[in-house]
Amino acid sequence: MKKYNFILKDPIMEMTKNSLMGLPTPYSISFLWNMGFLLGMTLILQIVTGLVLSMNYVASTEMAFDSVIHIMRDIESGWVMRYLHMNGASLFFILMYIHISRGIYFNSPMKLAAVWTSGVVILLATMGAAFMGYVLPWGQMSFWGATVITSMITAIPYIGSDVTQWLWGNFSVSQPTLNRFFSLHFLIPLALAALAMVHLILLHKPGSSNPTGTNPNYDKMKFFPFFMVKDTTPLLTIMVMMSIIISLSPNMLGDVENFNTASMTTTPAHIQPEWYFLFAYAILRAIPSKLGGVVAMVAAILILLVLMLKSNSMNKKFSPTKKLSFWVFISVALLLTWIGANPVEPPFVSVGQVLTVFYFSSVMTI
Repeated sequence: MKKYNFILKDPIMEMTKNSLMGLPTPYSISFLWNMGFLLGMTLILQIVTGLVLSMNYVASTEMAFDSVIHIMRDIESGWVMRYLHMNGASLFFILMYIHISRGIYFNSPMKLAAVWTSGVVILLATMGAAFMGYVLPWGQMSFWGATVITSMITAIPYIGSDVTQWLWGNFSVSQPTLNRFFSLHFLIPLALAALAMVHLILLHKPGSSNPTGTNPNYDKMKFFPFFMVKDTTPLLTIMVMMSIIISLSPNMLGDVENFNTASMTTTPAHIQPEWYFLFAYAILRAIPSKLGGVVAMVAAILILLVLMLKSNSMNKKFSPTKKLSFWVFISVALLLTWIGANPVEPPFVSVGQVLTVFYFSSVMTI
């Protein structure tokens, strides 16, 4: 009699494996195409660490600062969770800015308009979540940063004051404001996870682009195992780098003013947001008009949608003029970040105004 060996296989695992093996991916893509995967992993890290921190955080103007200290000193591995969450926000923006820059360089906005639009929405939602999260420790820079940024809403004609008062829940940044920001900071990342799924669904039909700018339907291969290894390698590298930063200099990207509890009677000498907002903050300061500054700051993000306009320009990799425009744009954005970290005084104000003009003109040139 013949013997038959029956091996029970998990249908879900088999389906996942087959879908990964059969997923067509352009074979010419570089490590710059790994940013989406890394952003997904970082978002999961932020949600998990944020959930753990919320279990011990107290959303009270009297206890918020002390509760953060309690998490750092008294909770088992609380300092690891807090530093992972704090530096994870910076990591998320670094990866996102690289992801956006790669898309601009390889003409993704024109080829994948719907995907690009959803990406800009994700960027705006991420900025909102990061801003509200920065307020929660209730340090000096957190409090005054929230006061300055939310006060800009009053520049909106007719409804500005009412919207600002509704957002504050009071006549100034206070307890109701902290309650609102804590709730929204908890909810927006969940919405981000849903938006990321929409982003992937929109990408699924046209598929990923490639560095050569050719039709991606003619240079594809299976995702597994080649590109899975290519995704895992930078992930392990980033894990090592995060471990080093958290172990040696976890507050490197923070502001020393936030080591002081919030005080309405003492104003910091120089109020500034986190580093990933500095380029937009510099554009805000460059416009003398309050309303004009707010409009310019919002336009600095929304202008990315202009890149979806159809043109006959070739891939920037093969166009020296477009490549030069791209690197001018990147250089201007970095210089604006530096300007935003400096005080509002000469020559930084005039330099910021010149760079603001270069910022918008370079985007239009691209």
